[in-house]
Amino acid sequence: MSVNTLSHDAALMAQQLHQAFAKIRAVKTNFDEAFALQLFHFQAENNSVYKSYLKALKREALQIKQLEDIPYLPISFFKSHAVKSWDFEAGAVFSSSGTTGMERSQHFLHQIALYEQVSVELFEAAYGPASDWVILALLPAYLEREGSSLIHMVDQLMKKSGHIESGFFLYDTIRLQQHYALAKKAGKKVLLLGVSFALLDLAEEKTLQLEQEDVVMETGGMKGRRKELIREELHALLAEGLRTNQIHSEYGMTEMLSQAYSQGAGMYQTAPWMKIMIRDINDPFRYLEDGRTGGINIIDLANIDSCAFIQTQDLGRKSLENSFEILGRFDNSDLRGCNLLVL
Repeated sequence: MSVNTLSHDAALMAQQLHQAFAKIRAVKTNFDEAFALQLFHFQAENNSVYKSYLKALKREALQIKQLEDIPYLPISFFKSHAVKSWDFEAGAVFSSSGTTGMERSQHFLHQIALYEQVSVELFEAAYGPASDWVILALLPAYLEREGSSLIHMVDQLMKKSGHIESGFFLYDTIRLQQHYALAKKAGKKVLLLGVSFALLDLAEEKTLQLEQEDVVMETGGMKGRRKELIREELHALLAEGLRTNQIHSEYGMTEMLSQAYSQGAGMYQTAPWMKIMIRDINDPFRYLEDGRTGGINIIDLANIDSCAFIQTQDLGRKSLENSFEILGRFDNSDLRGCNLLVL
């Protein structure tokens, strides 16, 4: 069989997987293990990076019949390789944040529309229609570079929100406060979303007092501007400075198309098409029961065109089926967002 024929077959299979995934999103049922295994076998055969990784591990994809036996691709491979499930021309490329000189991850997307649809769906599942919110964004580290998936997501939410008060404010907290005042005068709810260091800067000014219906959402990340804080300390400082107890969090990353949200106490809820598995820090192929701390592995079924099975450098634990918390990061892992909290 020729290379062109193989490429055509992979493209056709990818299209069929996208159609099946669209149905999964529409139904919003429990995690579809059968589809996950189908996607694994497709990527194990057609994703050259993942295929080589499995070969190096001496794992035969055809012998893998259950999720617990699937090897997860270390997230660092997104820095050194183009992780693509088939041979396509990228419609968009997202790149990770990081300090100066740090090698950045890249996520190649066949079509950016899927990311836009998934991110809006997940936000609205957690917070209701985007049109209910005025969105004020303090994301300076992300705005100062190109290729941020977070900026693209927030921009889509702002467009769907449709409120003229919404906007990105870089370091201009005075203008942000003016937009907040206009939104409240019009009787609108406000979502104040930002990278941790920028929100802390604003909180320390103690010039913005939020109302109880408003929400602060931190996306993590000190970007080398401040010392890293545990979640409880970060949220306490934000609550005191912004005079609200509504401190929420967003968990996402360049290498994933889906996000998880915490609406308090650091507990994140996943989408029906995401699954969290906690691996033993000393044995990456052994999984821990709920309530125990280990490395976080993520299945994101939206990652049809890259790799859906990701071994992150985050530490955490799972409680209920779709609930997990982040407790820190492995030693020597890169400082990056989103969400950067340390033990």
